[in-house]
Amino acid sequence: MPNYICVTCGAQQAASKEPPAACIICEDDRQYVPPFGQQWTTLEGMKAAGHENRVRPVRDEPGLWSIDTRPRFAIGQRALLVQTPTGNLLWDCVSYLDEATVERIRELGGIAGISVSHPHFYASMIEFSRAFDGAPVYVPEADRQWVVRQDEAIEYYEGSHEVLPGMTLVQTGGHFEGSAALHWAAGAGGRGALFTGDTISVVADRRWVTFMRSYPNYIPLSREAIEEIIRRLEPYEFDRVHGGWWEQTVERDGKAAIKRSAERYYRWIERRAD
Repeated sequence: MPNYICVTCGAQQAASKEPPAACIICEDDRQYVPPFGQQWTTLEGMKAAGHENRVRPVRDEPGLWSIDTRPRFAIGQRALLVQTPTGNLLWDCVSYLDEATVERIRELGGIAGISVSHPHFYASMIEFSRAFDGAPVYVPEADRQWVVRQDEAIEYYEGSHEVLPGMTLVQTGGHFEGSAALHWAAGAGGRGALFTGDTISVVADRRWVTFMRSYPNYIPLSREAIEEIIRRLEPYEFDRVHGGWWEQTVERDGKAAIKRSAERYYRWIERRAD
């Protein structure tokens, strides 16, 4: 039986004879069902449509590789492969996987673990796990309900979790209750790097970030939710912030950029900026 993939959010579903009646991730108010209705594809369908993945080194960040799909599919995010002396971690995920991608990742050292910032980027995380000997997939317990393809490789966690030496998952909440970031202590030349997906989203002016409950539906977060995100990140030092799309990176002063972005956000939602 095929594992159908939602064309809108890119989440690969549990195996079924027929396409699911709905995508629970898209029916949530943080996402959407498009006007033409729910549509599904499969990995085979994506291959027939001409999709392929690009695996590229991230500028000025040795040991970090970006993986994205062309033509753009679903939300269009990138996955990030972090090379470490004790194994590679795949942060966030894409929907498409083929033998060329598997072979390229093997050349880079394979995958020892997988984790994802939030349900919109679950994509084909179980497919990636199975391609790399059942690599563990770390998911916050708070988001268990959104996992649409369960698998024995999934390991649920709460709070923070060091999955490899110097590689720590931090459940921040916000966008989803289980929204998370990845702290890489050795990133940015030893100054530390934070991977955020869109738990914290790097904006067009890359000196700044923003926070939302829903990006497509423009639902803001409360001051209290943002303060909790910042509180949970406070113990970690980082100079660089890698967002969920190519070139969405705060190159320097990342921790301060998050804090000043939060202050700017508070001023506007509390009508003080005028």
